Amino acid sequence: MKRMILWTVTGGTLLAVPCRAGDWPQWCGNDARNAVSDETRLPTQFIPNGSVADSAVAVPATAEPTHLKWKLRLNTHAYGGPVVANGKIFIGINDRNQGGAVMGLEEATGRALWKLTIPRMVTEWKEFNYDDMSLGVCSTPTVADRRVYVVTNRDEMLCLDPEGRLHGAEPDVVRNIAGSDQPPMTTDSNAVGIVWRFDMITEKDVAAWPQDAADCSVIVHRDQVFVSPSNGVDKSHKNVPHPDAPSLIVLDKNTGRLIARDFEQVGHRMLHGEWSSPALGEVNGKTLVFYGGGDGVCYAFDAVPAPPASAGTSGILKCVWRFDVNAVAGRIGDYKNNVTGPSEIIATPVFYHNRVYVGVGQDPRHGQGRGALACIDATGTGDITTKGVVWVNTDIDRSLTTVAIKDGILYTADFSGRIFALDADTGRELWRHETDGPIWSSPLVADGKVYVGTDSGELWTFAAAKELKILGRTKLDSPISTSPIVANGVLYVMTQRWLYAAASGADSR
Repeated sequence: MKRMILWTVTGGTLLAVPCRAGDWPQWCGNDARNAVSDETRLPTQFIPNGSVADSAVAVPATAEPTHLKWKLRLNTHAYGGPVVANGKIFIGINDRNQGGAVMGLEEATGRALWKLTIPRMVTEWKEFNYDDMSLGVCSTPTVADRRVYVVTNRDEMLCLDPEGRLHGAEPDVVRNIAGSDQPPMTTDSNAVGIVWRFDMITEKDVAAWPQDAADCSVIVHRDQVFVSPSNGVDKSHKNVPHPDAPSLIVLDKNTGRLIARDFEQVGHRMLHGEWSSPALGEVNGKTLVFYGGGDGVCYAFDAVPAPPASAGTSGILKCVWRFDVNAVAGRIGDYKNNVTGPSEIIATPVFYHNRVYVGVGQDPRHGQGRGALACIDATGTGDITTKGVVWVNTDIDRSLTTVAIKDGILYTADFSGRIFALDADTGRELWRHETDGPIWSSPLVADGKVYVGTDSGELWTFAAAKELKILGRTKLDSPISTSPIVANGVLYVMTQRWLYAAASGADSR
């Protein structure tokens, strides 16, 4: 079996930690955030039958294989999509009694190994409207060096030990700190251990004011964790209480110590909130971190922070270039209740062949509206809004979707429910397909297929080709808000209430 190498530091020495090549350890599977896999023999569709249960259940035997390996009952909301690493699956969900939860599952069977419950953010702060909808953990976890990194529904950055108790912890008790104003929580002897915790609301050098949800899926690069604190507006949806809060911070992956932050002051141009996740790529020998801002601007930062300007302050994330997607698309004007006005970036930028691809969108509760998808030359410096544009497609409406690119074809979707294939070099439309529900999900490309989920609970499967060809359509139980993934020959689809594991020929018989 081919093996990938992850690097960890022990006693100042770099050690190689093997990771199975078929794993999917983070959002989109890789640092470039291009959700493309070399896996083969994947099912085109599957039969999602079986009775409701509180744990993974087998599927009744039928005359033909159902292609369903197992299914796991979740809760009422699920936005922190699945990742797979080292024989385990990690997901973020909500908990109707507590607030949010991170779960660890056995990859082969879907059996729940542990569940870390995180209470809702309860505060008396005036005009604070965070987690009002009890969405739970909306961050897709990241696994690196056998640690799990995830942003909670309390806007905390957690580093977890997925194997069980921390060394030295009291027998059968792990103190899972849920927040400065909450008592420690205890779980059973199989509980996950918290290695470190960084509160992005209460830490004075960050002091974020999140809006609705914190859903950043982090990048772990060498000894650094890149994460957005999800700063935003208050209940007025106009005022930004903390405009000087950073959009992107860097933490030490071993200790959780704040290393650096950006100083682009996006909060002074904030439209609504910041819900994008960082991507990473190497341009002209320099590693850059790409981030979609709440002002509709895509930023590229040097992955190596500059030293602090003075003692006692954090380091500086240096901006290499910035690109205003709204400006190049002509989306200028009033933000609120204007279907043609500017939008923030919710999707994750994708790095591909020295270019960055990203679109703009809005909170789904704002409905449909005009959007734009831009292809950016990532080799420039400074304000590259004009000189860095390769192409921009304004036929695509507001979008939450992170694009996927394979063999020069870009696949994406918009909130209006349309799925597109574009020429990645020119932006020219190759085909489109209209579904019967909004789309929050992002495409997965694998085995010559494109998988996309919809808010109406359907998984669409297309041929990964220049011509439109529908291969399958699987009707599931509830909306699909996360994106399909594939790991070690298994396709995973997470709806609001179930996690499905499908494989070619699979049948519980």
